[in-house]
Amino acid sequence: MSSFLLQKKSKRGGKKVEEKVLEEKFQIVDNYLVVKVPEELDHHQAAYVRQYADKYLLDGNIEHIVFDFEHTKFMDSSGIGMIVGRYKKVSCFGGKILIANAGERIRKILLLSGLSDMIEWIE
Repeated sequence: MSSFLLQKKSKRGGKKVEEKVLEEKFQIVDNYLVVKVPEELDHHQAAYVRQYADKYLLDGNIEHIVFDFEHTKFMDSSGIGMIVGRYKKVSCFGGKILIANAGERIRKILLLSGLSDMIEWIE
C-alpha cells in the first residue's frame, strides 16, 4: 500500500478513509478517469497509481485517462512505465492518455522519454 495512503489512514483509520483518499486521487468524469499524480512518482507511488487506475478501468466505463501532474515535482522511469502500461490498456479500445498541468521538468521528462506519440497535452 502506498506511503501516501498509509499516512492518510494512520491519521483517521479505517476503510472509509481509504475510499476518501481514492476519491481525492481518482475521479471519473464522463468516460475519463482523472488521476491526480502524487508529488513524487517513484517506484512505490507508480505501483499505487497503477493498481488503482487498473481497478477503475476494470470497474467502470473508462475510455480515456487524464494524468494531472499539478503537484508532481519528481518522476522516475517507474512513472513512465506506468503511463505506457495504461496507454496500452486504453489504446486497444481507441482511448487516449492526456497530460494536464505538467510543469517544465515533468514535461521535459515525458518528451525525452519518447511518450509524445502516446500522449496529448491539455493546456
